[in-house]
Amino acid sequence: MRYLLLGIVLRILFVLTSRDQASTQIQKLCDRYLVLATMIDAESGILTVRVPGLLPGIDKDMRDWSLFKILEHNTIVNRSFTSIIESLVRDEEPHGAGAIDMKKDVMPSESPGAEQIESFHNSVTEHIKAVSDFRNLHDSPTKLHPLFGAFTAHQWHCMFGFHLFIHYIQAKYIVNKIIRN
Repeated sequence: MRYLLLGIVLRILFVLTSRDQASTQIQKLCDRYLVLATMIDAESGILTVRVPGLLPGIDKDMRDWSLFKILEHNTIVNRSFTSIIESLVRDEEPHGAGAIDMKKDVMPSESPGAEQIESFHNSVTEHIKAVSDFRNLHDSPTKLHPLFGAFTAHQWHCMFGFHLFIHYIQAKYIVNKIIRN
């Protein structure tokens, strides 16, 4: 029931959000992640921190992550969303990064390092560039999101930013906890 209600709210928000607004929000979130990454050193970036169980959107298997694990996860998901959008706009079946299982294939490796900062940044930059090249994201076919139902390319683009926001809250919690200790 919780995901059904959230899905309805997201669809309304996505209808009210233009491509440029979504892209701007995505870029701002990327910049915020990069600021967080500058607040700690590479040794601290690998430290796992347990986030509260009530943090919305964070599954129980995502609660004990480091900043670098979050960045790696986001990079995997970012590239998947970009691939899905490209496939939808071309009216092709998603393949490659767009054909991954959104619940299983998005988990970070055991020990990602500081290289994840650049990978994450590149995945956002590549996404915004790719999406800006397409004419109309609203009129694409749809692909099922594992929780929220069928999304058009535009909705996937908006979801990109929403996903970053969810994990930004987690990343901010982790960095603040490391700084305070």
